[in-house]
Amino acid sequence: MVHVLSSRILLRPTDPERSRTFYGQRLGLEVYREFGTGPERGTVYFLGGGFLEVSGRAEQPPGPGLQLWLQVADVAQAHRELVGHGVPIVRAPVREPWGLLEMWIEDPDGVRIVVVEVPADHPLRSRP
Repeated sequence: MVHVLSSRILLRPTDPERSRTFYGQRLGLEVYREFGTGPERGTVYFLGGGFLEVSGRAEQPPGPGLQLWLQVADVAQAHRELVGHGVPIVRAPVREPWGLLEMWIEDPDGVRIVVVEVPADHPLRSRP
């Protein structure tokens, strides 16, 4: 059995500076650490219980199956803040049939990001 101590998502954007601006300034993710120099240096952001590393450069955007799921305390507030930072909203917050409040945005390479609020009455909040 592999004992995992930490994990992170590695994102190789087509334009690293544009992606760092998006994740660091527009989304407001806090920096965990930075490494290297120059335009393809690495920046690792806190991502709740994990990390998002933006480093290197790719010729093509990430595959269409890559998506990020970010849980927030208040999706309506997150919506207002993201609009205020100029983040294009793919879909405004709605309550899904499964009970979560979800909003969709995209990063500069088209990576889908779902911003989720788990309401107080949702089963994910109940303890077995």
